Amino acid sequence: MANSKFGKLWIGIAILIILSPVGLILPELLKAGGAWGEWGADEIEKIAGYIPHGLKKLSELWKAPIPDYAFSGWDKGVKSYIGYIFSGIIGAALVIGVSMLIGKIFAGKNGNS
Repeated sequence: MANSKFGKLWIGIAILIILSPVGLILPELLKAGGAWGEWGADEIEKIAGYIPHGLKKLSELWKAPIPDYAFSGWDKGVKSYIGYIFSGIIGAALVIGVSMLIGKIFAGKNGNS
């Protein structure tokens, strides 16, 4: 029974990863700019006319390992969609790995190994 539930989970995650480029394709087709909520400081400045002080102050604090979900030189066309899928795979793997690690740590503390 547990295998069946996990099988459905993995299928669901795979479907979401494969569908992730829809966030790139639809805004491009509808001429809507970037994916909603994915704006950087420069895009917010275009929309609002200014960059909020807190955003400007903290915007250089973190550099994403895969900026804009694309590898260097993979920011146009089909390659951008493939990069988006790879970003989804990497992100899902990291979240699953960290979740499993935390689960093992807490299971060990409760005596359930």
